[in-house]
Amino acid sequence: MNLATKLKQRAAEGRPVRIGLIGAGKFGSMFLAQLRTTTGLHLLAVADLSAERARQAMATTGWDVDAVQASSFEDARKTGRTHVTEDAEALIRADGLDVVVDATGSPAAGIRHALLSAENGRHIVMVNVEADVLAGAYLAERFRQAGLVYSLAYGDQPALVCELVDWAETCGFRVVAAGKGTKYLPSYHQSTPDTVWGHFGITDEEARAGGMNPQMFNSFIDGTKSAIEMAAIANATGLAAPRDGLLFPPAGAHDLARVLRPREAGGVLEHAGMVEVVTSLERDGRPVVNDLRWGVYVVFEADDDDARAAYTRRCFREYAITTDPSGRYGALYRTVHFIGLELGVSVASAALRHEATGSPTGFRADAVAVAKKPLAAGEMLDGEGGYTVWGRIMRAEDSLAAGALPIGLAHKVKLVRPVAAGDVVRWDDVAIEQTEAVRIRRAMEAGMRQLRCESNN
Repeated sequence: MNLATKLKQRAAEGRPVRIGLIGAGKFGSMFLAQLRTTTGLHLLAVADLSAERARQAMATTGWDVDAVQASSFEDARKTGRTHVTEDAEALIRADGLDVVVDATGSPAAGIRHALLSAENGRHIVMVNVEADVLAGAYLAERFRQAGLVYSLAYGDQPALVCELVDWAETCGFRVVAAGKGTKYLPSYHQSTPDTVWGHFGITDEEARAGGMNPQMFNSFIDGTKSAIEMAAIANATGLAAPRDGLLFPPAGAHDLARVLRPREAGGVLEHAGMVEVVTSLERDGRPVVNDLRWGVYVVFEADDDDARAAYTRRCFREYAITTDPSGRYGALYRTVHFIGLELGVSVASAALRHEATGSPTGFRADAVAVAKKPLAAGEMLDGEGGYTVWGRIMRAEDSLAAGALPIGLAHKVKLVRPVAAGDVVRWDDVAIEQTEAVRIRRAMEAGMRQLRCESNN
């Protein structure tokens, strides 16, 4: 609660937290908008594949680019201005840098930037949840060994859910479920970039005018982003992934505690302690009352013993906590998230407290590629939000047992055998190069197998 005070103190001492932002897309731009007005933060440099795009993002978000642009990293450090570059690796190595923010969205790039950050003594805020789910447990361990912070991005839903889980457990509540809301119907799994704008209620022309990428936005509709984000939460909190994939039950904010109970208690969960996503649409397409489409939630219970929990349940009633009909299960929720506008919380927490706003503590859940249609040998997979596959959550042990291909690696790889619609794509189904991202992912898988062997012996 005193991050702003600490930032002001750093500013007064002439020691602002120096940040390197990689990726000047929508999330990066939202961060730029608030970074400019946050005392104690200094944007040392911004890197993007297009330096002109980075400058345009700064101008769009209120920066006087001509006035603040520095000629070099050293010039930026000495003058408090900002260097714009297309060289992300040089940014990470720049003297005086405290925190790297990866907002690229590319799993391979995110892994590369994280490894370089750890090598060069930089904390990292991983906006790139695709990279986190692909290899986050491995990367986070590298940072822990180096005495550095690897953090999920506050403002994005996974970090906000981690905060709610932490709140509940710190209060002594048992977490029953945690997750987010979205807009979902079962047919959305077959959505493609050609059909996506109809689900958002906008025209192709409006989307083009807004600079909106149809494949990226389609990943929010076809279930992939939900799977990735819930896997990130499971890996950070220890909550379990549903064995048969996300259920996406319809539930409004007032109904969270009733719907997201274990089945034995009248809810939809396999058991207590799970991640799940609620939809803002009933299965017939009608809107859910008090929907949580843009929000996050946690469902909790006071105790698993009715006698001991009686007093706490009474307090739930007295203070109008949202509960199920029994009064045993309660819910806390937030109806919105501010995306990159809130990212400064992660940056300040890493630099000033050496604490992450959520970080993987193990490889517990995965997001794997599932065929949207019958796929033929020789066909090229096009990754998250594309025409060929969507991402489904799986428990890590089930993913490894099935040899499932992570959705983060299902881009620009060729099938060597056919895959039926609805089937999981497997490593053996594709011809894949031994890239750095593949090697790191395989190393994480090997580490998990070793841990399982050791625990069984």
